Amino acid sequence: MALNLAGTYVREVQASLARIRENVLDWEHLPALHGGSFAACELVDSDADGWRIRLTGQGRAAPQVQKLYIAYDTSAYRVVTESGPGAGSEIRVAVTARAPHLSHVVVEYHVPEADPRKLAAIGKAFVAIYETLWDEDEAMMRAREAALAPRKKAATPALLFLGEEADVRQQLPLAFDFGAGRFRVVDIAGTLAAHSITCPHWLGPLIGAPDAAGVVTCPWHGYRFDVATGCSADGRGLRLAPAPTIRIERGRVVACA
Repeated sequence: MALNLAGTYVREVQASLARIRENVLDWEHLPALHGGSFAACELVDSDADGWRIRLTGQGRAAPQVQKLYIAYDTSAYRVVTESGPGAGSEIRVAVTARAPHLSHVVVEYHVPEADPRKLAAIGKAFVAIYETLWDEDEAMMRAREAALAPRKKAATPALLFLGEEADVRQQLPLAFDFGAGRFRVVDIAGTLAAHSITCPHWLGPLIGAPDAAGVVTCPWHGYRFDVATGCSADGRGLRLAPAPTIRIERGRVVACA
């Protein structure tokens, strides 16, 4: 059956073409950043055109196999659903740079359906989903751009006074700069500890609360780290930047190199 246009979503995105290309090629972020839409994603293969993935939507038992085709200059890309729910459909995207950190995006959803009423319903659902996806992607791309910006180098002090213990505990989690790094004080089973708030994978923000085991999770790709040691907690082998030691001296909280 021939494909017909079901819906179009148009948006100005506060992100450069470089960030958009990076985001489109990054299949791994789909179930982590877009957890409300996708339950799991697995890479099948990749080539010069893009990737092929097995993507499972939330509330769906059967996965889709999707293939990405992206232009070398990121001016256009399309995602073809090869099998599973929505097989035969295509998402076609045109991207135009408006400014160094601003892009115009037009997204079209083409499906093997001819009934106008069904097309309208499919298109309405598509636009709603893609507005949410682009909200989440844009926030991540802007944060990534900020994280990539050069930071002013600063000497690492031997000691940094963070405050009286009672005051610090009321402010937890408490972020602070220490030398060239950005860290956070958290409470792990009653003990104050510091950890880097920058994920070593894509510089994502580790700002969520640690779980009962003292593990913090990056919201972008789901990388997990043990706060006490900085070691990977998911077997993916990355490690947080070394954090200063937190001590209590005469009722005051001090970060020590």
